Formats: sequence, C-alpha cells, structure tokens
Amino acid sequence: MGGAALEVLPGWVTLVRAPNPGPMTLDGTNTWVLRAPGEAHGIVIDPGPLDEEHLTRTAAQGPYAFILVTHGHHDHVEGAARLSEMLGGTAVLAADPAHCVAGEPLDPAERLGAAGIEISVLNTPGHTADSVSFLAEHADDRLMFTGDTILGRGSTVVAHPDGDLGAYLASLERLGAYGEMMMLPGHGPVRADVSAVAREYLDHRRERLAQVEAAIAAGARTAEQVVDIVYPDVEPGVRFAAIWSAAAQLDYLNHKKRESGTPTGRLDPL
Repeated sequence: MGGAALEVLPGWVTLVRAPNPGPMTLDGTNTWVLRAPGEAHGIVIDPGPLDEEHLTRTAAQGPYAFILVTHGHHDHVEGAARLSEMLGGTAVLAADPAHCVAGEPLDPAERLGAAGIEISVLNTPGHTADSVSFLAEHADDRLMFTGDTILGRGSTVVAHPDGDLGAYLASLERLGAYGEMMMLPGHGPVRADVSAVAREYLDHRRERLAQVEAAIAAGARTAEQVVDIVYPDVEPGVRFAAIWSAAAQLDYLNHKKRESGTPTGRLDPL
C-alpha cells in the first residue's frame, strides 16, 4: 500500500528519537536532523522534550542553520530553548511567537533556504491552532514533515478547544493533494506516501463523525456521553484524549448545524 511504513531514510535525514515513549507519544518524539551532503550546517525539526541526554545527542550533530518546531506541545518544543543555548544561540522558529528564540514567527507562505535544503512552511492547523508541516526539498527528494497532524501509526487527537476539527479536515485535504511523497511524522514510523495516509485519516474522521451523529441521535449531549458510546473500550489512561476529540467533534457538528439552520438540542463540547 502507498501509505506503508518505511525503514530506510534518505541519506541526508537522521532520526534522533527522544526517550519519552507513551500512549500519546508512541515510541517517543521524532527529532529530525537534516543535512545535505557536504554542507557544514544542518536543520533540526522538533527538538523534543527537555531531556539533557537527548538534546546532547541532537546538539552533537550540529551546527545548525536553525531549529524548526511543528507545534507548541511540550513533547515537541520543551527542549528548544535549551538546545538553542547549547548551540550558542541558534534560532528557534515556530508559528507561535511564544516558542521562538532569536527569530521571527514562521509565515505559512514562507520558504526557508539554508544549507542546500529548501523548506516550505505549510499551515496545517487542527491538532493545535499553531500546527504547521514542512515540505523539505533537496536534489530530487521531496519529504513532508507532519508533526502531529498525521502520525506514523494510529490517529491524532484534535485537542479541543485549541484544536479544531473543521481546520483539521481542511489540513488533511491539503496534505492529501500533494501526491506520493515520503511522510516523516512527529511520532511513529516513516510512511511512504503522505497523500495516502491523509486520505486514510479523512476516511477515519468521517466514519467517526457518523458514529458521533448516531450517538447524538441516541441521546448523547456531552463529550463524556459521546465517549461512553463511541469509544467504549478506551483505556482509562487516555480517556481524557478521547474526551478532547469528542468535544472537537461536537463543536464541529454544532457549527455545521448553525450554518445550515438545522434545529438541534444543545450539544456541550465541554
């Protein structure tokens, strides 16, 4: 299948996986190091958590032209300021200015050329409001770094209220339009085709929405009630994430019903 997992990376990409495995982080945060052959400087995507050993391993592969962040969740950005310090002040660039160090916030239409690699910044909100993806191009290679917008395994939480399901579906549509291209996520394995995985995600989300609508028809009005019906086997340790997702689904359906003028009882995302 086009979206199958891959084990071999292009020679100019290195994975430095953070030691923070768990239900929400899978095998750990994927910190990506990009360095074109013969170039002195590389690029880091998602420094990961504030783990000194992990950041030391990442810094050892420097120097870097800049450090990029896909979104502001701590497992991706917590170590960014410390990594910048270890490298002598390397700029940290993110969509949210709160996470930038010695640099301006990323422009969603921006192209960053450095160290023999071209980076296009793609606005892909939904998982969080500040989520971006990065299209990296070197020689004949084109790679998509998706952060948590699409994972290498399983599905992504739309973390309501910061996350927004309508924006997320639009981001999946955008990524699905790129054609066959290697996908390097923030967690989990590399996948062969970002467009194929994006379409799988869209199908999954539409199926879930149909299940949520059926739950509403059966009387569910709150996110917790939706979880009880739609996610009956969810592990207690990640029930909070299912509630976030259910809240995002209810918010999305509320907006759709208001836009269409469809009468409905109150659906409470909170």
